[in-house]
Amino acid sequence: MRRTHLFVVSCCLLAAFAHQLCGQTTALRFKAVVVGDGRVIPNGVVVVEGDKIRAVVRPTPGGAIPGGPDRIVDLTKYTALPGLIDVHTHITYSWDPASGTDPWRQPSKTKDETVLAARANALHTLETGVTSIRDLGAGRYADVALRDSVAKGVWPGPRMFVAGVGVHRRRIKDATEVPAFVKTQVDSGADVIKVYGSTGSGADVTGVQTLSFEEMKAVVDAARAAGKRVAIHSYGPDGARDAVRAGATTLEHAIDIDDGTLSAMVRGGIYYVPTIDHNRFYAEYASDFHYTPAQVAALDSFRLRNIETARRAFKAGVKFGMGSDAVFHGFGQNTRELAWYVQIGMTPTQALETATINGAAILGMEKSLGQIAPGYSADVVGVEGDPLRDIAAVINGVRWVMKGGQVVINQAAKSK
Repeated sequence: MRRTHLFVVSCCLLAAFAHQLCGQTTALRFKAVVVGDGRVIPNGVVVVEGDKIRAVVRPTPGGAIPGGPDRIVDLTKYTALPGLIDVHTHITYSWDPASGTDPWRQPSKTKDETVLAARANALHTLETGVTSIRDLGAGRYADVALRDSVAKGVWPGPRMFVAGVGVHRRRIKDATEVPAFVKTQVDSGADVIKVYGSTGSGADVTGVQTLSFEEMKAVVDAARAAGKRVAIHSYGPDGARDAVRAGATTLEHAIDIDDGTLSAMVRGGIYYVPTIDHNRFYAEYASDFHYTPAQVAALDSFRLRNIETARRAFKAGVKFGMGSDAVFHGFGQNTRELAWYVQIGMTPTQALETATINGAAILGMEKSLGQIAPGYSADVVGVEGDPLRDIAAVINGVRWVMKGGQVVINQAAKSK
């Protein structure tokens, strides 16, 4: 009930603030601005015009803001971050804990019902400061419909880059069928192509390779010919090796990656999206999923190997993207992945980069997302605390969120 009420209130806030900001130049005053390229601007001011950032400046010694904005918003209790990017979600997977059902065994929904139910997931994602997501797989192209509804402003949600239906052994017999399948996804509105290269999902952490190198390579070739990027799911090292050899844009989940494959990832600029936290989620909410103690033990064991593999990958120089693999009631916990990155040896700054500049690069949106800079989308997050000293400020401290020039989350902003 509380979450439903919060959703309604936030929708009303969105409409009100969108109306206020329309057609104005707005100056957002912060304690500091983390630009996203390594710079921090103390007492920074982000000047927004429409849905873009016009400038990032500091007040004059007398306190005036260059350019004379139409409106000033006092956010000086907060540090500004670029809108965060979660590069692995399943936002159309929804479940009501009060329903008395199992998330995996609940009654099926129509496409329209799926899209409507996903609105809560979209809002809870914004509450974490995540303003853009890469959604990697949905039934009946519900992700395409949700993306388009959010883009039209029908309801609040993160900017979405979607995969439609993933390439899976159930859907293709061999490499000869790949081009037609990829074309179907592109024609249906997919922004990225998802490949299921191994077993592994929920409590299943087996990681047995299911697609050959030749089939993965056929996907990558077909996707590139269509101007699309490829995310390959592999829980195990064999599928990971072939995914990297095939030239995937990102490798999802994999554990026990060998040193040669890590080196190839560095050479090829292939990003690792380990999704460490999603197995924490499954283990923590095991009763909701009716998982047995043995299944929980397997999830915990996989997570430990996931952490160790991520530590080795980071030391080897592999680039990371932040992916939560959020499903069901995991939305609202999207950024907990960042704590694991700090645990494996990243500084808070490096962890934050996985969800900003690296996320933008994975999406191919380096010139418009992932930084607070002139010409970029006005995606700005205000957090309490110092996010460059303590990553918990990012995970727990989000208080204010702007996406595309519209305030979508506001807990304490004061205007004058």
